[in-house]
Amino acid sequence: MAGVARGWVWASVVVAGVVTVGLIVVMVVVDLDTGALVAGIAGTVLSGAGLTASTVALTGGAGGGGRRVRAGRGGVAAGGSIVGSALGDRSQVSGTPAASSTPAQAAASGADVRAGRDGIAAGGNIDGSALGDDSEVR
Repeated sequence: MAGVARGWVWASVVVAGVVTVGLIVVMVVVDLDTGALVAGIAGTVLSGAGLTASTVALTGGAGGGGRRVRAGRGGVAAGGSIVGSALGDRSQVSGTPAASSTPAQAAASGADVRAGRDGIAAGGNIDGSALGDDSEVR
């Protein structure tokens, strides 16, 4: 969980705890009817806040959605490495792909990966891959 999201979760826990203690104090000190009225209003307000928070989380509006991987029509997109892959009509890789010469830093960056129409995109290494029609790696 990202640092900002973790902060919001802890803030929600603290607020819920303070509200709960406050409602108990109202019921004990004032009277049960007033406590019930305050609890009803507080419950309505907090349920609206919960609905808003869950809607933002589900739609990705909080910005913590992570990497997006998209490919256009006929395209290929991979969020990580595609070392030793054969992508394209009649493409082939013969033998064992060589070990990657560079570390896969792009995969850890969290950047989006997008391949256009009939394109190929990878979020990591593509060493030893046959990319495109009739390509071959030996």
